[in-house]
Amino acid sequence: MLYVGVRNLLDHVWNRGRRKQAPREENPRRSSSTLILPRLTFQLLYPRKIMAQADIALIGLAVMGQNLIMNMNDHGFVVCAYNRTVSKVHDFLQNEAKGSKVVGAESLEDMVSKLKKPRRIILLVKAGQAVDDFIDKLVPLLQAGDIIIDGGNSEYRDTTRRCKSLKEKGLLFVGSGVSGGEEGARYGPSLMPGGHKEAWPHIKDIFQSIAAKVGTGEPCCDWVGDEGAGHFVKMVHNGIEYGDMQLICEAYHLMKDVLEMDHDEMAQVRFGEKSVRPRYFFFPVSCRCRVNSLLFSNGQAFDSWNKTELDSFLIEITANILKYKDADGTHLLPKIRDSAGQKGTGKWTAISALEYGTPVTLIGEAVFARCLSSLKEERVQASRSLSGPQGVKFNGNKASFLEDIRKALYASKIISYAQGFMLLRQAAKEFGWTLNYGAIALMWRGGCIIRSVFLGKIKEAFDRDADLQNLLLDNFFSNAVQDCQESWRRTVCAGVQHGIPMPCFTTALSFYDGYRHDMLPANLLQAQRDYFGAHTYELLSNPGHYIHTNWTGHGGNVSSSSYNA
Repeated sequence: MLYVGVRNLLDHVWNRGRRKQAPREENPRRSSSTLILPRLTFQLLYPRKIMAQADIALIGLAVMGQNLIMNMNDHGFVVCAYNRTVSKVHDFLQNEAKGSKVVGAESLEDMVSKLKKPRRIILLVKAGQAVDDFIDKLVPLLQAGDIIIDGGNSEYRDTTRRCKSLKEKGLLFVGSGVSGGEEGARYGPSLMPGGHKEAWPHIKDIFQSIAAKVGTGEPCCDWVGDEGAGHFVKMVHNGIEYGDMQLICEAYHLMKDVLEMDHDEMAQVRFGEKSVRPRYFFFPVSCRCRVNSLLFSNGQAFDSWNKTELDSFLIEITANILKYKDADGTHLLPKIRDSAGQKGTGKWTAISALEYGTPVTLIGEAVFARCLSSLKEERVQASRSLSGPQGVKFNGNKASFLEDIRKALYASKIISYAQGFMLLRQAAKEFGWTLNYGAIALMWRGGCIIRSVFLGKIKEAFDRDADLQNLLLDNFFSNAVQDCQESWRRTVCAGVQHGIPMPCFTTALSFYDGYRHDMLPANLLQAQRDYFGAHTYELLSNPGHYIHTNWTGHGGNVSSSSYNA
């Protein structure tokens, strides 16, 4: 009771003094000695008012968390670091953060006391229950207007739920996608924040300062939208990442098993001292065969592709991986077990596509390809009894076919991004989000795993037409696909003839053919549904009006209700 009484009295004195703002020299009767005891007492009872010094706090000192803290520190922000295992805080301050402005916290209460208002706290912990647990612990320590930021790979519905829950408590919540891996977190990630927009002015300077920069310094970070929009965009980003990686793997498979290229050939190209940059799309068609022959004879592949429209982080690291040799001097890649893992965001993208009726076929196939790869023992057993094409040997122009593979990869990549943005547009309709698709492309232009020159073209497309329904309807992309189409089809045909699995190359081409057809065989499908289940159908001459036909003459005229799942 005495403690509470003294605290209430000091609170009154503190607030009264702040209102008066009276300089000390104007009150000569108050000597410094008479203020020593009250000051000491005040510091003990009100440490947060005396010690508040950090601009932002971060919880979770795994590599991503540590790197993000040092990134913020480099940009002049004071960060308070906290980890549930406090010894990690001590280790971090004594090693990676030594000599920096980073401060540590021994507890959540200590952390909150060191934060300026409104308090800004980033959670970089495992998605799911751990996020909810930390939020529950933080809520009693915070005040109205304070901000909690979830920077993990949370499912977007969880972010929406947390937004609604914390709003009732007067707190602001931001769910932010963070992409770029460990290096991106340290030197400039792609950031995709969404949630309570009132929080944006308070975190904008920090986020855009630490984000990757492209062009003339534009940050790869902007406000995405309400509730779970930021994490939804990050989810789609990760799904596209799955697709990009699988497409590159299929190109690698074709090079290795159809063209029988070795890893050095696949990795790089050497043009002598001048290091010619192979810009295929600048050469007239009549010159391409000669140019490609020169490139192939010098070991053309991913290095040179990274100087074309395919210029990207994933192509770059693929070349590096192909070159890498183990301690024994042999290539490491062939020794790696061909069973791929996944953390779930690609699967979430495929599930969302099914839920919202959007044909994101390429990402779905990329997820299934990983699932199939995980059946390693079963595949080894099947390989002993199941056979493929026999006696097939590639006897064409290898350099020309290599260019076909490159173009197939580029065209399929366009399809993947077109499908991803279709899903974003559909989600915006479902949830009432206002998404800036050009800004999203810019956020992905640098810092993140799918960063590429290609994304600049997507931004330009949406700059030309903010209401663009599909990237394939933009002149640049429709012309690009048209230019690649013959190579694309030759690549798929050759792969099928050689028995090479190409789930993403083939589904991309199938989507393109389906999208460009004004008439699909779904009329037969509707007739079948009506035949066995009286599900009704529409006539071309009268869309919107559903009818049922008694196909057998004894099925009756009663139909089921019309609905779409």
